[in-house]
Amino acid sequence: MAELRGVGIGLGVAQGPVARMSEPLPTPGDGPSTLSIGEETARVREAVGAVARELEQRGAQAGGAAQDVLEAQAMMAEDPTLEQEVDDRIAQGKSAEFAVFDAFASFRDQLVALGGYLGERAADLDDVAQRVIARLRGVAAPGVPDPGHPFVLVAKDLAPADTALLDLDKVLALVTTEGGPTSHTAILAREKSIVAVVGAAAAKDLADGETVIVDAAAGVVTTEPTAAELERAQNRADARAAQASAPITPGALADGTAIPLLANLGKPEGAEEAVALGAEGVGLFRTEFLFLSSTHAPTVEQQRESYTKLLSAFPGQKVVVRVLDAGADKPLAFLNDAHEENPALGLRGIRALRASEDILREQLTALAEADAATRHTEAGPADLWVMAPMIATVEETDYFTALAREYGIKTAGVMVEVPSSALLADRILRVADFASIGTNDLTQYTLAADRLLGSVAGFQDPWHPAVLQLIRDVGQAGRENGKPVGICGEAAADPLLAVVLVGLGATSLSMAPTALADVRASLLEHTLAEARGIAEAAIAADDAASARTAAREAASR
Repeated sequence: MAELRGVGIGLGVAQGPVARMSEPLPTPGDGPSTLSIGEETARVREAVGAVARELEQRGAQAGGAAQDVLEAQAMMAEDPTLEQEVDDRIAQGKSAEFAVFDAFASFRDQLVALGGYLGERAADLDDVAQRVIARLRGVAAPGVPDPGHPFVLVAKDLAPADTALLDLDKVLALVTTEGGPTSHTAILAREKSIVAVVGAAAAKDLADGETVIVDAAAGVVTTEPTAAELERAQNRADARAAQASAPITPGALADGTAIPLLANLGKPEGAEEAVALGAEGVGLFRTEFLFLSSTHAPTVEQQRESYTKLLSAFPGQKVVVRVLDAGADKPLAFLNDAHEENPALGLRGIRALRASEDILREQLTALAEADAATRHTEAGPADLWVMAPMIATVEETDYFTALAREYGIKTAGVMVEVPSSALLADRILRVADFASIGTNDLTQYTLAADRLLGSVAGFQDPWHPAVLQLIRDVGQAGRENGKPVGICGEAAADPLLAVVLVGLGATSLSMAPTALADVRASLLEHTLAEARGIAEAAIAADDAASARTAAREAASR
C-alpha cells in the first residue's frame, strides 16, 4: 500500500479501477504534402469548423461556467490570425496536419510569454489543436477513456471540453498530477461534485486497471488498498450519501452559532439550483456576464431586467451583488483598451470603474431600480447588498459607499482582495457596511503569484499562513466595528478551511452551490471555540501544506 498526496476537492471518497487519459497524438512530420494547396486548405477549413461546432455543442449541453469556456475555445479555433498562420504554412507546401500543429504551437508560445489569463489559455489552445489534427487524421481525439465500466480517471490535467461532459455514472473520481485548488479542473470538479484529488504528482505512475481509493477529505490516493480499507471507504461514502439526502438546515456550528451559507452565482439562471441545494441567499453575484459578451456596455434596462430576476429568486434573503470587476483577465474594450504590461496590477476593478464612472452610475441605477421593483412581492423583498471590487484604500471606500448611497443603495460594502485593504480593514470598516474577502485574489497578491499562471500554481493556496493572518485581521476589524465579514472566494468551498475561516472571524461563507452540503456538514462538527482553536493551529504553521495538516490534526482532536 502507498499513499499519494495531493489537494482534495470536497469531502468525498470513492474507489475503483484506474483508467488513464490517452496520450497526445504523435507530432506530425514536416515533410511536403502530397495534396494541392487548395485541397489541404479545404481539409483544414472543414476540420476547424467541425471542431468549433462540436465545442459549441458540448458547451450547450454542459451549461454554466463550462459553456463559457467551451464557447471561448470555439472562437479560438476559428481565430482569423491563426487561420492565416495555417494558410501560410500550407502555401509553403506543408501538410494540413503539420500546418495546424506548427501554427498553433507558435501561437501557444506567444500566449505563454504574455502570461496571466492569456498564458492560462495556452493549454486550451493545445486541446483545440489536438482535436483538429485528430479530425484531419480521421481518428478519435485524445480524451476521456471508455473502458466499459465505472473507473477512476487519472490525467495530467483535463481540458475544459473533457471536464464539461464527464459521464458521472462512469467517472467515480478524478486524479490529476498537475493543478492546484483554484485550477480550472478543481473549480469544475466542485461545480459537478466530483470526488477529486489534484496535484498528486506521483499519480503519474498509476497503471490502468489497478484499484485505488481517492479520499478528497484527506487529499490522498491509496494504492493497493486492503479489503478492510475498501470497506471503510465504502462505509464513509454511504454515510456521506445519506447525509446529503438529509433535510437541509441553515448553516450553523455545533453550538448553534449561525453561519449563513450563500451561493456564488454568475447568472440569474443559476438561482433555482442554488435554492434547491440549500443556499440561504447570494454571497457573490458576478455582474460581468452582462458585459463580457458585448462590444459596448449593456443598457440600464437590460441590467435592471437581470437584477430583478435575481432578486425575485431570493425573497427575504440577502443578495450581495458585486459591481463590474473588469480588467486583468477580463479586459473590456469599452472600459479600458490601453495595453498594460501587467494588467493584474493595472486599471482593474474599482479603478477602471472610476475612470469610466458613467458605467458605474448606470449599474447602480439599474440595481436601485430592480430593488424598488421587487419591494412589494408577496414573499417579501430580497435584502440587496452591493459591493465594489479591488478596493485598496480608505479613500476608494469613501468614494464607492458615498456614490452607492446617492442612488439609494442601503447596504454598501467592499471586496477585500488586496493586502492593503486587509491591513486597513479597521479603518475601511468604519466606512463600509460590510466586507467580503475574495480569497483567490487575496492569495495572488499576498504571495505575488498570478493565479492563472501554471508555473506558480504551487503558491496559489489560500491555506498559506500569510493569507490566513490577513483574513484574521479583517475578521477582528469586523468584530470591533460590528460589521459582517463574508468569504466569497474558492476557499469557502473547502470544508475544513471553511471551519478555519469561521475561526478567523468570518460571519458568512459563499461558494459554488454544489459545495454547500459538505461545508454545512463540516461546520456542524465543531463549536465556535473549537473552530478558533483549529484556526490558531493553522495560522501557526510555516506554509500552506503544514497549515492544512495542523488544522486536520486539531480538528480530529
